[in-house]
Amino acid sequence: MLTEHDLQELIGFRSPHPVLSVYLHVDPTAGSSDTHKLRLRQTLKELGDGAAIDAQAVQNFVEHEYGWSSRSLALFSCAPAAFFRAYGLMVPLRIRARFVDRPYLKPLVDLFDSFGNIGVAVVDLRGVRLFHFHLGELREQGAALGEAVRHVKRGGGSQVAGRRGGIAGRTRHAETVAERNLQDSARIAAAFFQEQKVRRILLGGTEDTLAPFTTLLPRVWQGKLLGTFHVGMDAGPSQVMERAMAVAQRAEREKEARIADALVTAAAKGREAVAGLPATLSAVIAGQVQKLVFRDGLRAAGWVCTGCGSVGVDPAAACPFCGKRLEPITDVVEHAVRRLLADGGEIEVLPANGGVEIPGGIGAFLRYENPAQGGTPGP
Repeated sequence: MLTEHDLQELIGFRSPHPVLSVYLHVDPTAGSSDTHKLRLRQTLKELGDGAAIDAQAVQNFVEHEYGWSSRSLALFSCAPAAFFRAYGLMVPLRIRARFVDRPYLKPLVDLFDSFGNIGVAVVDLRGVRLFHFHLGELREQGAALGEAVRHVKRGGGSQVAGRRGGIAGRTRHAETVAERNLQDSARIAAAFFQEQKVRRILLGGTEDTLAPFTTLLPRVWQGKLLGTFHVGMDAGPSQVMERAMAVAQRAEREKEARIADALVTAAAKGREAVAGLPATLSAVIAGQVQKLVFRDGLRAAGWVCTGCGSVGVDPAAACPFCGKRLEPITDVVEHAVRRLLADGGEIEVLPANGGVEIPGGIGAFLRYENPAQGGTPGP
């Protein structure tokens, strides 16, 4: 399982030699193992002879060591530095390969944003079941049951809400027990989410429990709620995860649309955000970026200064800022991603066929106001 520690190791990896990064879709529903191996060989062949040693290391792992137990693979090889990492992932990734100066991490960043550290609570009037899912895998689960809620009709009681007998004929004692169980469940769920360090949450259950349970959660967790879904307490972890991830994906698409729209609007006003590759790179190098937003698959060749570390795409004989020598790089967007992650910034990867287009396919919300304008950071 790929962890946050693993991602930080990849971000921090340094070597004077290029690194081969390969993402491979190996879901059995998308083809046999021989089909996936053939796709890998074709992809590696396109890299040329310069990556031959690392390509062979990747191919050897897939051919002889991989157990074919995941839906995707992320592999990183730098043979001169004796560096090789392979991670099986339970979420789909399209096949791609890069042989550049650092590990190619844009696909992993997108995965962590969409599927990383999600907490799920399935609740009813008796108690709660808790799950921590990370990148499509179950990391931890727990459960807590309170006092049994007994539905007993009182003489002449109606089962219509608001009339004698209460909701569905529930006695006042049963209502008290149910309320106490929900309160205990909310407290236990909040503690579980905190302990597991989840980033966002989803709630499952029925209509009569989800609304009151949500209001009982601390506000910090209400603010991290992605959505709700209907499911029974007896549902298995795989069923819970399937329904939860479907809601999470819909919420992610809606969030991406809001972010893209907000970025375009703010950048057009010249406040709080920039759009386009040159302006975004300048903001990244200046340490102004709070959140980098770009279209999936966006690549652009450019240069990095050997002196001040500036990055650009416009042709130049020397660094326009310090006059030092420039080195060509194959992807300035990936360079910006690594730099921002190392500085503790945020990344938002938009789908390639998203509804809202950002000028140049890339932009950023700023940590603080634009040099020429006032403003506050974006969402």
